[in-house]
Amino acid sequence: MWKRTLAMALLAAGLATGAQAQTLRFGLMEDPDALDPTFARTFSGRMVFAALCDKLVDIDAKLTIVPQLATSWSWSADQKTLTMKIREGVLFHDGEKLDAEAVKFNLERHLKSQGSQRRGEISAIDTVEVVDPLTVKINLKTPFAPLLAQFTDRAGMMVSPKAAQALGDKFPSAPVCAGPFKFVERVAQDRIVVEKFPDYWNKDAIFLKRIEFKVIPDTTVRLTNLRSGQLDLLERLAPTDLAQVQSDSKLKVGSTYELGYQTLLINLSKDNPLAKNPKVREALELSLDRDAINQVVFNGEFLPGNQWVNPKNPNYVSAFPIPKRDVAKAKALLKEAGVTTPLAVNLTIFSDNLSAQSAQVIQAMAKEVGFDLKIQATDFGTALNLADQGNYDLMLYNWSGRPDPDGNTYNFLACKAPLNYPRYCNEKAEAAFQGERQNNDPEVRKAAWKDLATVVLADRPLIYLYHRKLLWAYSTKLKGFGEYPDGLVRFTGLKLD
Repeated sequence: MWKRTLAMALLAAGLATGAQAQTLRFGLMEDPDALDPTFARTFSGRMVFAALCDKLVDIDAKLTIVPQLATSWSWSADQKTLTMKIREGVLFHDGEKLDAEAVKFNLERHLKSQGSQRRGEISAIDTVEVVDPLTVKINLKTPFAPLLAQFTDRAGMMVSPKAAQALGDKFPSAPVCAGPFKFVERVAQDRIVVEKFPDYWNKDAIFLKRIEFKVIPDTTVRLTNLRSGQLDLLERLAPTDLAQVQSDSKLKVGSTYELGYQTLLINLSKDNPLAKNPKVREALELSLDRDAINQVVFNGEFLPGNQWVNPKNPNYVSAFPIPKRDVAKAKALLKEAGVTTPLAVNLTIFSDNLSAQSAQVIQAMAKEVGFDLKIQATDFGTALNLADQGNYDLMLYNWSGRPDPDGNTYNFLACKAPLNYPRYCNEKAEAAFQGERQNNDPEVRKAAWKDLATVVLADRPLIYLYHRKLLWAYSTKLKGFGEYPDGLVRFTGLKLD
């Protein structure tokens, strides 16, 4: 009898271990905002959406747009109509069918919902037509070159119309999408849990049973949890911890340069010299040594930059290279602007280690020129609210980036765009946006990017600083991990030994 009991206990233990082994524990730097693709705006939220919500199209490791919920697409001769074929047999997590009507509902929801963060991304859409149950026709007001690229992110994510209508503004508390994992629970500032959706259209490629996203803002604590076995994977490893992970035989590292940038946002609506005088903003930029910031804070792993794409990107405007630090010129500019130094400016930052270290180095450099930067740290969500409200002077801000440069520029710099935190509006910039958005010719778009750079880099509503090397650290037990330039994990093919 005791042998049978022991055998059953061992079997149960084995089953439990196997079940536990297929639970991926993923350490996030920040607690995501709303789990609703129409309203979300955080990078950490995109990490969770990668498990919850499939998109119309995706990108591969080389930034090629590939099918996901849409299996094929074609453009009209005038580039004003995009026809997409929707994958057959796809179900939302509530069992509802994903069809052309659902796609129409989602695109119109992005466009019409009050507070939508997607409206600016797809504002060129005029109407959406259902051709047949699996064919949708998207009619544009004008040709819009970035549209497919926009669909590789939240603008292309589909939620269940039934759930969205039933839950209303409570949808983020119980999101229903069509991705490989369905929502289980969320505990604010602690964890988000999802589990495998058994009716997922590509279920045979999903080996994980469950994912626990654990919110751990402190980079040191996050790494300690990984090394102790409390996590299997973490995102945004601190560059200063890279050597430590590389020397650990139980851990691996993944890396890629981000599509986005790190920047100083300047609130131009404020009544202060920094907001009112471009010479003061130029002085602030000239006080900074991007290479030194990279070496001191990021162990030389990041890529200094001064534009919305990094200097290695084919869309980088080479006519405007990274300016060198020039303390004498910066002081002269402040004098020309009639500024009495030290000039006090509040600098809002996210309350994480790297932001604090960056801010301290920036503060010290700017002080030599005549700026008195007063650092104010707050959590990520609060910082975004302050940006929305225009309740900041200067903010150290991270943008994760998009495949098309339009996704790195328009929403921040167009006059009425939803993420125009600097409150910037310039007619020449608007004309440049029209030029790059309404033409698919790469040379025409390249000229438009130069026109935009000519204006924006002189006005300086933002001061672009560097481009992160996105670093993941993970257990050697995790198999199938791949690096993607958008910085998101693809859970297809992932498994734990």
